[in-house]
Amino acid sequence: MVGFKPHDIDYDAFIFDLDGTLLDTADDLGAALNEVLKSVKIAPVSAEQYRPVASNGANALLELGFAAQWPEMDQQGLRQQLLEYYAASIAVHSRCFSGIAPLLIALEQQQIKWGIMTNKPGFLTEPLVNTFKELANVQAIVSGDTLNIAKPSALPLLHTAELLNVDPTRCLYIGDAERDIVAAKAANMHSATALWGYIPSIDEALSWQADFNWQTPIDGLNHI
Repeated sequence: MVGFKPHDIDYDAFIFDLDGTLLDTADDLGAALNEVLKSVKIAPVSAEQYRPVASNGANALLELGFAAQWPEMDQQGLRQQLLEYYAASIAVHSRCFSGIAPLLIALEQQQIKWGIMTNKPGFLTEPLVNTFKELANVQAIVSGDTLNIAKPSALPLLHTAELLNVDPTRCLYIGDAERDIVAAKAANMHSATALWGYIPSIDEALSWQADFNWQTPIDGLNHI
């Protein structure tokens, strides 16, 4: 892409992160965390506390909840407990972020492919995605355990591009975490930060130096 600016690219595919980008899943993840904390008589954490770390996986949520006690805890057992709670109530509160549905419709109308690449394990990704009619036309899904490596490696993104049968340099990856932007750069893809997601702060998100910083999913319409 030497000599080209991101705005010059006609993308053949958009690839999305899942939690904090396509779907607002924080309240279901937080509920699972609080069930674990309740079982060991530790005070629950608030939405204000868990939302910024909701994209970072089970261990990050548990570390938040247990704080200084976490290093001495049965980490694997508690992680399994949280995942079981979450799997049993995976989409009670979750929803598509506002603007996602029209963006996906516009991609499909323009015959631009779209897929999902997430670090969420496949046994959770598939039932979650299948819950939402807005995501029914997804053309490729790569989860955190599809390969033997996850983000920030470029390999899962490259695998997604392969499944979509598109050149990685003609893909745009959208995510709400620094690892998303790192992975996109490593895969030689353009990137957009989902500022509506579970970012730590606007300033920190801007420091990741994505090609684009979208305030809402509707900003994606400018790149179709």
